[in-house]
Parts: sequence; structure tokens; C-alpha cells
Amino acid sequence: MAKKIRIVITLQLPAGKATPAPPVGTALGPHGINIVEFTKAYNEKTADKLGQVIPAQITVFEDRSFTFVLKTPPAPDLLRKAAGIDKGSQTAGSAVAGRVTRDQVRQIAEAKMPDLNVNDIEAGMKVIEGTARSMGIEVVG
Repeated sequence: MAKKIRIVITLQLPAGKATPAPPVGTALGPHGINIVEFTKAYNEKTADKLGQVIPAQITVFEDRSFTFVLKTPPAPDLLRKAAGIDKGSQTAGSAVAGRVTRDQVRQIAEAKMPDLNVNDIEAGMKVIEGTARSMGIEVVG
């Protein structure tokens, strides 16, 4: 018989550097799962992706056991790295924070395809372009 799911939690954590301190401890502690066990497993699985933010979708079961699935890095993080900026524009739409090329948008869309709700790469590129627009990043080329 399948275990009964208590809650599903999604956390965005730095790859290979998760600690039991907040936000991990405050998100997982109330559900009674072993926080140290989670952080060790997460850090082992993400050690090769240092410097990126890797979301983890954690499924907590009624018996306080858990499983987790790693997702692709958030599109805004990938766009900021591609544009070479620290943060998006404060006034998206009027001020341009940075620029990315269509090729960079394609690369980001290809990397994000498993987590995007689209059927082909062109639709994925439109989703990423929309994110760029909302951050004040101009798509050129």
C-alpha cells in the first residue's frame, strides 16, 4: 500500500550548501522530518552544481519519512547569469537592466524544458522571453 502524503514543500536552496538553519529548518521542522538527513542528501546530489540555486520538491509522508526531487534552476537566475547582472530592473518596461541574445534564450529554454509546461522549444522560448521582459532584460538578435 502506498504511503499517505502529509505535505509537499518546495525549497530553493544553493546547490551543495544547504544547512539545517533557516529556511530549511523552519520549513521542514514543523513536519517532524530529519533535517540533517535531508541537507546531507541534498548536498550530495547537488555537489556538482555549485553556484546555482536548485529547487527541491520534498514530499513528506504521514510516517515522517520523505523523498525529494530536484528541479531545474529558476529562469530568473539563469537569465541574470546570461545577462551578467546581479538583479533585474526596478522599473521593468522602462529601464533596461541587461540584454540577452535569442541563442541564450534558446539555451535557457532547453535547460528548463523538463519543468516548463510547454510542448516545443519555441513555446519554451516565449515563456523565458516573458520572464526576461518582466525583469527588464531585453532580448536582442
